[in-house]
Amino acid sequence: MIRIGILGDIGSGKSYVAKKFGYPVFNADLEVHKLYENNKIIFKKLKKNLPNYFQSFPIKKKQVSQAILDNEDNLTKIVKIVHKEIRKKLNIFLIKNKNKKIVVLDIPLLLENNINKKKDILIFIEAKKFNILKRLKNRKNFNKKLLDKFKKIQLSLDYKRKKSDFIIKNNFTKKSVKEDINKILNKLCK
Repeated sequence: MIRIGILGDIGSGKSYVAKKFGYPVFNADLEVHKLYENNKIIFKKLKKNLPNYFQSFPIKKKQVSQAILDNEDNLTKIVKIVHKEIRKKLNIFLIKNKNKKIVVLDIPLLLENNINKKKDILIFIEAKKFNILKRLKNRKNFNKKLLDKFKKIQLSLDYKRKKSDFIIKNNFTKKSVKEDINKILNKLCK
């Protein structure tokens, strides 16, 4: 099984590109959303560690955002609690798809949390800052301060670019992305 890890800036189109590969995708952001909606154990752990922010289940994104904005250490606490469960979900995904030729890992903190394996194929999604900011501002819950806090816990984009085996330039057109993906798949599947 070839594991493809998608790297890039917040809002660069990682999830969009991941889906375009046409193979099973593990989307960590989606899994976190499901945890907040359905996992009472995660809620209890968050409530125990951050009682001022988490009083009712299901967990609301607003509660998480407020905890992070109020204190940077809260982000570290939340990530520590949530990522243990995300790793379990990833393992289930990998077992379920063990006979697939390729799987795609859309995990924002892939390198930061040492989730990647040495043999993983890393692909960096490059997009112009202007386009990224424009897309982020269109998101319903856009908050620049929150974005900056998330960026602080991430490795630099230069480091991620250097660690990558391939770069896809995302100008947010289907054609260019699909062409780059086809080139990569042709090299990987020889």
